Amino acid sequence: MIEVRQLVKKFGKLEVLKGLDLNVHKGSIYGLVGANGAGKTTLLKLIAGIYRPDQGSILVEGQQVFENYRVKENIIFIPDDLFYFSQYSIRETADFFRQVYPTWDEDRFTELTEVFGIDVKRRVTRLSKGMKRQVAFWLALSVKPRVLILDEPLDGLDPMIRSRVKKLLLADVAEREMSILISSHNLRELEDICDYMGILHDGRIIIESELDTLKRGISKVQIAFSEGTPEELLKAENILYHEKRGSVHLLIMRGDEQAIKTQVQAFNPLLLDVLPLTFEEIFVYEMGGVGYDIRNIL
Repeated sequence: MIEVRQLVKKFGKLEVLKGLDLNVHKGSIYGLVGANGAGKTTLLKLIAGIYRPDQGSILVEGQQVFENYRVKENIIFIPDDLFYFSQYSIRETADFFRQVYPTWDEDRFTELTEVFGIDVKRRVTRLSKGMKRQVAFWLALSVKPRVLILDEPLDGLDPMIRSRVKKLLLADVAEREMSILISSHNLRELEDICDYMGILHDGRIIIESELDTLKRGISKVQIAFSEGTPEELLKAENILYHEKRGSVHLLIMRGDEQAIKTQVQAFNPLLLDVLPLTFEEIFVYEMGGVGYDIRNIL
């Protein structure tokens, strides 16, 4: 669905993206994460066709995006910083969308009126931040895009509306095989809805994987020994992090659970617990593993 190959983007002498590769499959939800300033918003704007790549290619359904209005007709981008025409009501904005997007579905727009419950006569720029965000989803989902690109999309929404929006997104993915690329700092929320994750660091995607596979590939290990801790174990290449808490060692280790147990049991531990990690924890330790100061991440 979305194929990005060797993408380079510069602003003056600053190279933001450095030969980046990324894949978003049809009917999937891909979570894009990274530290502040990693280039996430730049990447989203490139895929949406707002910026021109300096090098590399961006294909959506096999076609280049930039200056290709046929492809853009099937892409909706909801940015972090929303823009609306200052004098337009919700109804007038919807009429504009209807003229721009051939896939606009008026019945869907009417149906979603009941979901969001905002008077269509209200001027959009006079709404609260959260209500403006609701209008953005209302309009986007009425277009029925094949690709939905979201930058910090749920920021400003109350818990009830967040839940409704997530259900709408999941329904469109399941029923229409819409593809979603979403960037957010709320990693726990991404973990709830995404099936693929990509970690952006230093201008490149350093990890791209199905979420379940990623979570199976790294674990938290608590171990203790009756006599001194074997240095050979602590020097293992698959250890991302080590901390000692009294007599117990906390290790973050790469590998599936059974392989880790086999590796550690060879040293006859007195205590061995292998625990799953949240994606937020995986992100922190993986970023620490590439030399990033963990204190700057979240």
